Amino acid sequence: MKNRFKAAAIVSCMLGAWFVAPQAMAADDQMDGIHSGDVLVRLRSISIVPEVTTSGGSTLSAINAGVNNATVPELDLTYMIRDSIGVELILATSRHQVTSSLGGLGGVNVLPPTLLLQYHFNHQGRVRPYVGAGLNYTYFYNDGLHVGGQGVQITHSSFGPALQAGVDIQVAKNLFLNADIKKVWMRTEATLGNTELGTLHIDPTVIGVGIGMKF
Repeated sequence: MKNRFKAAAIVSCMLGAWFVAPQAMAADDQMDGIHSGDVLVRLRSISIVPEVTTSGGSTLSAINAGVNNATVPELDLTYMIRDSIGVELILATSRHQVTSSLGGLGGVNVLPPTLLLQYHFNHQGRVRPYVGAGLNYTYFYNDGLHVGGQGVQITHSSFGPALQAGVDIQVAKNLFLNADIKKVWMRTEATLGNTELGTLHIDPTVIGVGIGMKF
């Protein structure tokens, strides 16, 4: 009888260990979080929604100049300098068509590398919201803007602030899902021959979803 109880106890312990160990490992994988020295790499699909205003002249306003939306991939890299503080570099480029009451004015490419200082809440948890603030440098290139038969010249760079809020949801030890929203301020000045047309403020809201890995 004692042998039977011993055998049952051993089997129970083995079954318990077999059941609990994977659960503990899974929980450990899920709750590993992020720490100082970690590198986070995210790949997102972003929707860029310009919020266009004009200043410094009446021409752009008079022709109702606007900039269309765009959806493109975005890559970003975050280095955690503290458990809850990271520095993120965002890389993406997009092409936008410029519209007006006179018709289409052509297209322009926008390259806005952005550097953000982030604070990550709940850095050891599975769900990790974060906020960020920083600076973007926007380079406009490959533009083919025109009014009638005349080309429109634009300023090819601008500096502006950027704000960010998002959340990482860890689904495995080194893999997480991401949702992110940013507000970026950018602008360009336009001239037609010797005539200043004014300043076009694009100032997009950027909404993104994607995946990330921790290294």
